Amino acid sequence: MANSKFEYVRNFEQADSLLPNTWIVVRVDGRAFTKMCAKYEFEKPNDRRALDLMNAAAKAVVSDLPEVTIAYGVSDEYSFVFHKSCSLFERRASKLVSTVVSTFTANYVFSWSTFFPDTPLSFPLPTFDGRAVCYPGIQNLRDYLSWRQVDCHINNLYNTTFWALIQLGDLGNKDAEKTLAGTLASDKNEILFSRFHINYNNEPEMFKKGSVVFRDYELVDPESHRVADEMDDIAEPARPSKSQSDKDRKRRSKARVVVEHLDIIKDDFWNRRPWILSNKPGKVPKET
Repeated sequence: MANSKFEYVRNFEQADSLLPNTWIVVRVDGRAFTKMCAKYEFEKPNDRRALDLMNAAAKAVVSDLPEVTIAYGVSDEYSFVFHKSCSLFERRASKLVSTVVSTFTANYVFSWSTFFPDTPLSFPLPTFDGRAVCYPGIQNLRDYLSWRQVDCHINNLYNTTFWALIQLGDLGNKDAEKTLAGTLASDKNEILFSRFHINYNNEPEMFKKGSVVFRDYELVDPESHRVADEMDDIAEPARPSKSQSDKDRKRRSKARVVVEHLDIIKDDFWNRRPWILSNKPGKVPKET
């Protein structure tokens, strides 16, 4: 770009690079989605079409950005995790957030007709906001994702019971809220089973656990590798050569991206999929 007397305005740009050697989570949230749910008459307590649409948009983001190691979503939110060694956009928060949010939103709107073929979109269109948060260690990252999954379970159990009281029990909103005030999880399970013959354990896993998006490689024996210890967590990661980084990125971009509904709180999920935390591509599953 040629120099000009106007170029000084670049000095007003603020550096917004995120902390090095930290896990980056870009979390996308729907804006004014309560109104949108009402406008398009989403089913209560869960609309499978809407959740599948969120998953399709998230899968597109993970496929488009090989630097994303895993994503987790529930309701109208999705969290995208970048490995602590990520150098995409020089780790600039504004670039990372805007890229994830815009890619997610574009795919959400583009895919709408696939999941809602009889309900065309109209203004105001669906929009999402986003934020970036850095987590210093693997345990912090896992605790964050565990927090979101626990939140999914708590909210879904409440909503399932709340809407059962309204839809099947003919209660009004206020009476349903009063019935559930101060109840424990066991109480809600009992209400569902004794009053409506609903076994919460038989509810779809996506509703209870949310959705996990990641690249699919062959599962490993949990005992065949060593999970990063505390020193691995805080040490500056060894930087691979540019050629190796490019090779790994290409391998990740070719891997199959899957959407699963699994427990990500227990160790088993992570131990059997070490590539998520190591950022090193695994072995592609054999075709059957």
